[in-house]
Amino acid sequence: MPHHRPRDDFARQTAGEPIVLAPNTNLAIARDAKLLPIQDVAGKIGIPSEHVLPIGHHKAKVARPFIRSLAGRPNGKLVLVTAVSPTPAGEGKTTTTVGLGDALNRIGKPTAICLREPSLGPCFGMKGGGAGGGFAQVVPMEDINLHFTGDLHAVAAAHNLLAAMLDNSVYWRNPLGIDVRRVSWRRVLDMNDRALRQINCSLGGVWNGFPRETGFDITAASEIMAILCLSADLADLERRLGDIVVASRRDRSAVYCRDLKANGAMTVLLRHAMQPNLVQTLEHNPAFIHGGPFANIAHGCSSAIATKTALKLADFVITEAGFGADLGAEKFFDIKCRMAGLRPDAVVLVATVRALKANGGVHKDALERENVQAVEDGCVNLGRHIDNLRLFGVPVAVAINEFDTDTDAELAAIEAYAKTVGTVAVRARHWAEGSAGAEALAKHVAQLADRGTAHYSPLYPDDLPLLEKVRTIARRIYRADDIDAGLAVRRQLRDWEAAGYGNLPVCMAKTQYSFSTDPKLKGAPSGHRVSVREVRLAAGAGFVVAICGNIMTMPGLPRSPAAEGIGLADDGSVEGLF
Repeated sequence: MPHHRPRDDFARQTAGEPIVLAPNTNLAIARDAKLLPIQDVAGKIGIPSEHVLPIGHHKAKVARPFIRSLAGRPNGKLVLVTAVSPTPAGEGKTTTTVGLGDALNRIGKPTAICLREPSLGPCFGMKGGGAGGGFAQVVPMEDINLHFTGDLHAVAAAHNLLAAMLDNSVYWRNPLGIDVRRVSWRRVLDMNDRALRQINCSLGGVWNGFPRETGFDITAASEIMAILCLSADLADLERRLGDIVVASRRDRSAVYCRDLKANGAMTVLLRHAMQPNLVQTLEHNPAFIHGGPFANIAHGCSSAIATKTALKLADFVITEAGFGADLGAEKFFDIKCRMAGLRPDAVVLVATVRALKANGGVHKDALERENVQAVEDGCVNLGRHIDNLRLFGVPVAVAINEFDTDTDAELAAIEAYAKTVGTVAVRARHWAEGSAGAEALAKHVAQLADRGTAHYSPLYPDDLPLLEKVRTIARRIYRADDIDAGLAVRRQLRDWEAAGYGNLPVCMAKTQYSFSTDPKLKGAPSGHRVSVREVRLAAGAGFVVAICGNIMTMPGLPRSPAAEGIGLADDGSVEGLF
């Protein structure tokens, strides 16, 4: 169900002609749009047509030689869009990213946006698509949500090639001395499939290899997805792929991807996927959509190469990080910015009346009824995120993504609260009105970024011990009393430090629904403990993953998955997609 109704008199200007609004669904609005040829969109930010590698009429990759040619140019301003803790009520982070980008262009600030690529798993599961909504979308929406340019499939193919070569090496007399009990490299699939979380493979006799226990992760959680998003170029990509630790020997020494001689072939599979994808918003502004790691189980940011390319081409770059600021934004600052040398100029924290009511204890069935007290109670979640973001030295603005059920009193309560914590909350109606509905937000964000008051620094230094990095995030971001990490976890972290991995940052895999590891604890809980169940080394990506609580790296489908309502109409068009 749409969260806003567009104004009856609202008309978008496309190709010089106003169009009649389609029925009020994201898909219908996207399908009704008249798109520019992708070469024209690229031309707006100075990409010559010979460096635009079209995939159809409205999608393209940007060629590597052009990206290399940008090295000497100055950077534009970088703005991160993040959100309060997610709830079933919806926050609209991607929609706000698109709407803000369009609005900055509207007020004369040349702007590009950078988003992640949607995964098929959530598309057919619970979350829906990842292309924005209403009149703040990136298009072609159906293509973006369904296969897009094949990048996720390339990641899965490269990942599973490595898995196949590992098992093949073991089968042919195991020249590397791999201990099959200590194979850490699992397989991946871009679909939610809980039955594959833990499996036995190579059954059926000697011709099928040596039986062992393993499992599948979703492609968005693959280390190769993280490597794709953090690599500077193809040479860096191949080096990082070679550094992947896939198993160990009986003496516990590491076996690397390069030992299997797999990284060259994997780079070949990923060579096109390394080039950023360019599409457009409904208002024909440029949008880079590249890379798709989840923020609850991976590092949650689009590719560094897309962000750095956009910064050379536009005065402002608006990017997002997945889920709430305690996950996506923390990883953006502590992993992506640290590794890529990015220095953000401002952060926009998206909040909704509905989400704050939910954090204030209101059941989802009662979210449309006015409840100012619940909004005020839920603002503790907003305040916690504001405090956390300030730890990174970057100024914060609050965007109130309006729903048509919001009342003036509820919206005013958020604005008043923001003032008490020293920031400004700006109402925005980009879903219903496109860029016109986010002009005030764009002006405020531009002023905030242009002040030059950002002094970015990560939360912890490189040389802090790995366990203390986990503890620092748990205490300072989640406001936990402490962490619970068993002897096996502590020993593993010490072993990695001894092997030279102690300077790596930490990627927390945790529920997105709470600051704690209990998804039922809403608002701003404190005094809890964070249980670290398992740790995984992503040596190629350059971080250590701490898996907390009951989070799974292979999601399952809900009781009634979105796939049940998706199909083809008589004319061959897609129905039911987001």
